[in-house]
Amino acid sequence: MDKMKQNYYGCLCTEMYEILHKQAPQDELDFYLSYAKKGERILEPLCGSGRFLVPFSTRGFDISGMDLSEEMLEKLRQKIPDAKVIRADIINYAVQEKFDYIFIPSGSMSLFTDMNMCKDILRKMKEFLAPEGKYVFAVDTIFDRCTEDGEYKVKVSVKTKEGYELILKTKNHYDENSQTQFSPSIYELYNGTELLQSENMDFQTHLYRYGEMEKYLKECGFKSISTYSSYRKEIAVNDRCEMFIYECSI
Repeated sequence: MDKMKQNYYGCLCTEMYEILHKQAPQDELDFYLSYAKKGERILEPLCGSGRFLVPFSTRGFDISGMDLSEEMLEKLRQKIPDAKVIRADIINYAVQEKFDYIFIPSGSMSLFTDMNMCKDILRKMKEFLAPEGKYVFAVDTIFDRCTEDGEYKVKVSVKTKEGYELILKTKNHYDENSQTQFSPSIYELYNGTELLQSENMDFQTHLYRYGEMEKYLKECGFKSISTYSSYRKEIAVNDRCEMFIYECSI
């Protein structure tokens, strides 16, 4: 499987995401907004359907976005038709512009479970960053691992605007050696008992230990690195937090 397609958000996945996560959590949004300055160039790779990009844009910030999922970007364009977004994967995207602030929220960097690819992403972010710029992002930790479950079970059921039932079935397995959490998922759309559409997703995340990402960042050329355990900028001291948040510069 194409590693860039591994966590691809299809149409049913995107529909459920929009229902459940249409707006960014306020504390997380405020955290990322705190780094933004008017007149500076901002980039959000993996911008999805725009739950962060849209509030940045409506506040007057100069923000650009990219995502591999056309389904996600179509939802974003419905909210802001003239949004500066493109469909692209980070690895192969070449840009001449440098950005003063780059951010990847919600642990999305954990989606890159191949550590060589993860380092390639970090090098790409360094390449995009202006000399005095900041790169801010979050990853999931081993403390946030799911319970092992070998059978598919219904995790979420929601109603679409058309009145259909959209169901997510998933199971979980954590591999200790690779620190990868495997969560294959099945999305099913029903009209009563009639199955209208189904979609499979091979969802995988790398769960980080304390000090692991810092090593990769230094290897990729970042000089100044702060590691937080919360959006209140509490300094991380061990693995016992749900995510690590990094503030980096070159």
